[in-house]
Amino acid sequence: MFRQELAQVSLFKDLSPTDLDYVAPFFETVCLPQNEVIFEQGRIAEHLYILLEGEVVVNFKPYDGPQLTVAHIHPGGVFGWSAILGRQVYTSIALAAVDSVTIRIRGEEFRSLCEEKPKTGLLILEKLAGVIAERLNSTHAQIFTMLAESMDLMVSSPRRANHD
Repeated sequence: MFRQELAQVSLFKDLSPTDLDYVAPFFETVCLPQNEVIFEQGRIAEHLYILLEGEVVVNFKPYDGPQLTVAHIHPGGVFGWSAILGRQVYTSIALAAVDSVTIRIRGEEFRSLCEEKPKTGLLILEKLAGVIAERLNSTHAQIFTMLAESMDLMVSSPRRANHD
């Protein structure tokens, strides 16, 4: 397939042409129609995805609250990393916001790739760690804002004022 397409994805930009040729067969292309559920929270985590075209929305449903949108994935973005982190299930739901195209790799195949080509795997993992850290920071800020807004609503609530 797609050594040239992989070379355009930030996770693979530092790979040599030989490494790209090695990595490419591990991936498969998946075309997703708008509103297609890619994976569901709590389902077995099988694949890591990289978005090539379109947009994907990642939502999280806390046990005791409403569903939260935690990310809008744009081309070049990565999602579904539970599959390579050794987690049994996905911790969120991913949905194609528009017609989209992704490439994906099975978590077990990614681990094999890392074992067989440790330097290549390390380069990819370092970039992936940066993506995950950025997303977690963004999610943390979003949750903090929601909590702060909720507390502001509680403080200004007339019922609350009557009980002081």
